[in-house]
Amino acid sequence: MNYMRTAMLLAALTALFMGVGYVVGGQGGMMIAFLVAVGLNFFSYWNADKMVLRMHGAVEVDERSAPEFYGLVRELAGRAGLPMPRVYIMQNDQPNAFATGRNPENAAVAATTGLLARLSRDEVAGVMAHELGHVRNRDTLIMTITATIAGAISMLANFAFFFGGNRENNSPFGAIGAIAAALLAPFAAMLVQMAISRTREYAADRAGAEISGQPLSLASALAKISGAAHHIRNDAAEHNPATAHLFIVNPLSGERMDNLFSTHPDTGNRIAALQSIAGEMVAGGMGAGRAAPPPVPPRGGGEAGPWGRAGDDGANRGPWG
Repeated sequence: MNYMRTAMLLAALTALFMGVGYVVGGQGGMMIAFLVAVGLNFFSYWNADKMVLRMHGAVEVDERSAPEFYGLVRELAGRAGLPMPRVYIMQNDQPNAFATGRNPENAAVAATTGLLARLSRDEVAGVMAHELGHVRNRDTLIMTITATIAGAISMLANFAFFFGGNRENNSPFGAIGAIAAALLAPFAAMLVQMAISRTREYAADRAGAEISGQPLSLASALAKISGAAHHIRNDAAEHNPATAHLFIVNPLSGERMDNLFSTHPDTGNRIAALQSIAGEMVAGGMGAGRAAPPPVPPRGGGEAGPWGRAGDDGANRGPWG
């Protein structure tokens, strides 16, 4: 049902995009818009992951530079039946994480230093299992396409706003129709984008619960992340709000109009769903409290956590340092 709904919403977004092109420039405008969208999608397919990681200052780590975290992701990827993704850490106090990449073979997962410092190991396992759920469900490609089409709609709407009154344009609806499209299309695209993102978050929560075997740890992580996101600013996300839907919890502070309609489901509803999943797992004999992946043996020398020092007083280092 979730896949069918997502397909229908993507079709609606594509139809909206084509419709705006037609309103702005008739058949010719629709064709030009279509060709532009194809080019944008082609570019995004090959480069979106690199762009997003660069926007958020993510640094790639490996088994030598971040043995505990890298080993945890490797164990979870094995449980999920996925190739080992590239692993990144973002120097950011706000606890959060996201996944990106066009397919499981070219996937990447990224977590902030705030996530690794403030959450327990079981909670981090739940979060990263959620992100791997996105990878397994190929949500990262879906959300890239969604963002690209929504961006193209906004671009066309701006064009319609500035040039809609031109008597020489080919719009079959005239200046009034073009201006109406400029005002309504971005709003409609935002609603569709919201619906797609919310659908995929619930599916990834269920996948994360199944991969980690600990739905209640994921629920606890969501509560902590959501609470922290309201008072710990994520400057990279504020400067690039179009990437907000990629994170496990909305990273925006609410200072911008972008946050008027959230791209994420209500955290309380997600927690309730995970509690229900925990009950299903107990009833099915899986055990909602099953142990997380075994810890990776630490490197010698009593080093701090592999993502750097979260705090000299040790209060924010979590179980990794």
